[in-house]
Amino acid sequence: MLANQTRFAQTEIGLRVTTSSHLCYCVRMSTVNVGNKGEDLACKYLRNLGYKIVERNYRIRGGEIDIVCKDGNILVFVEVKARNSYEYGLPVESMTPWKIRYLKRCALFYIVQSGWGNGPYRIDFISIDFAGSKDHPKIELIKNITQ
Repeated sequence: MLANQTRFAQTEIGLRVTTSSHLCYCVRMSTVNVGNKGEDLACKYLRNLGYKIVERNYRIRGGEIDIVCKDGNILVFVEVKARNSYEYGLPVESMTPWKIRYLKRCALFYIVQSGWGNGPYRIDFISIDFAGSKDHPKIELIKNITQ
């Protein structure tokens, strides 16, 4: 390998980058892996709280809802944000007014499509922070983020 060549290798937890001089070696979880692991943990967390998971990754053009579930007789739409570093801020900082507007739009579309009618619903947010510990992330549930 020439001095300026870089080699990339996919690993189980992310991407390993090595150069011929071995000066650079980075391993990090990909954002897709972090997101999937975060959604799996969020579902487990919600089940432990007594929620019933109805659907995951509900998509329409222009938006997605990570988890649709029921908390008793309330339909709950859950946005999950997992982070493995604070490079782009805390997970909760990703919840912008623009994002909330699109979540509301997706939720209303789901309500119409599923025939939920005038039943009660809310939009919750789950923050999963892997930055402190990859094995024991901090999980925080914020209920009814639209109010």
